[in-house]
Amino acid sequence: MSQKDFFSRVYDVVKTIPAGRVTTYGFIAKKLGSASSSRTVGWALNACHNDSSIPAHRVVNRNGYLTGKHHFKGFDLMRQLLENEGIKIDDDKVIDFEDKLWIPQ
Repeated sequence: MSQKDFFSRVYDVVKTIPAGRVTTYGFIAKKLGSASSSRTVGWALNACHNDSSIPAHRVVNRNGYLTGKHHFKGFDLMRQLLENEGIKIDDDKVIDFEDKLWIPQ
């Protein structure tokens, strides 16, 4: 599978994350049958920030931290987008991460 195809599959999964919920790079990689590719999931998300149809802000690291926040334009945009959906953030970490976690089926 080409990198372009993998990125497209990542975007298809990310588009299904419900508003007000988050998932992780690792869960997306597992959903795609490539559990060791969580870093590549991150690269895909870093490449899509000009596409508002892909809610990349809903993807966090395995501990609930906003590790991708530096790839968003604007000051604290990732946090702001999540808070607009009702997700509380403290010190760049999703509060009640386990309750907000969405696992792709």
